[in-house]
Amino acid sequence: MRVVFMGTPEFALTSLKAIYDAGHDIALVVSQPDKPSGRGYALTPSPVKKFALEKGIEVVTPASMRTEEADRLLRSVNADVFVVAAFGKILPQNILDIPPHGCICVHASLLPALRGAAPINRAVMEGHDKGGITIMYMDAGIDTGDIILQRAIPIPEDMTAGEYHDKMAVLGGELITEYLSLAEKGLVTRTPQTEDGASYANKIDKKEAYEDFSRSARETHNRIRGLAPYPAAYALLNGKRIKLFASSVSDGCGAPGTVLSTEKGIEIACGEGSVIITALQPEGKGKMDAQSFLRGNSVKKGDIFNV
Repeated sequence: MRVVFMGTPEFALTSLKAIYDAGHDIALVVSQPDKPSGRGYALTPSPVKKFALEKGIEVVTPASMRTEEADRLLRSVNADVFVVAAFGKILPQNILDIPPHGCICVHASLLPALRGAAPINRAVMEGHDKGGITIMYMDAGIDTGDIILQRAIPIPEDMTAGEYHDKMAVLGGELITEYLSLAEKGLVTRTPQTEDGASYANKIDKKEAYEDFSRSARETHNRIRGLAPYPAAYALLNGKRIKLFASSVSDGCGAPGTVLSTEKGIEIACGEGSVIITALQPEGKGKMDAQSFLRGNSVKKGDIFNV
């Protein structure tokens, strides 16, 4: 198959690598423009762009997909299919109509659940026990197109969004190459989505990362792991921000935000039950386990977060 690939972050890169390794003809890669990164804010290419350049694949980074130039370019490459994975831009209808096999999306949820921008984080934050990849035809809606393939994987109760992301990226690569193989043989089927079980995974707002411990221990634990490693849940202790990366659920009780114990980590009372923080990052320092933090900081039973 002759493919145009559209994607930007590491999640998309795994699908691009899978397509490349399967021997498909990647005519063009489309990615987001370079962005400032690091202490020097040097312009840095996306993971997808970097890989494409290393492999000698033509890359473009248009500021918009709604220009005549973008339309002309995408028509000129005569691709069979456009594959889209975490691209970060909406495709207008004229672009969707170009490839004979359609525009195919690698989406990180079992549609129609968790349509939208942040399905991986939201699945973990909401405490889902399974998730998966959907390969779908793109249409004018937000992740509402016909389903081609789906495959589920479990989400263990201690898995972070980062760990889930990595497993989903691999699964996405497997399924998109399975789709391309079926398409070459003319064996693709499509199933229209229904609205039963439909939900949306809105983009993560950094304001959501603040943890006040008013929720139940289970909800708090899910939020901590669902926001790890980025943007990371955080709370304040003695006026300083502490990012929270790992926790477990316990049955302690007390006023929300109160430190109950420092034996196995930092046990903090929630609205119901408690969480034990086991990995964190204090302001101005690197990520560390809770015991390392406790050795260098005076935190004791009765201290209160966010006061």
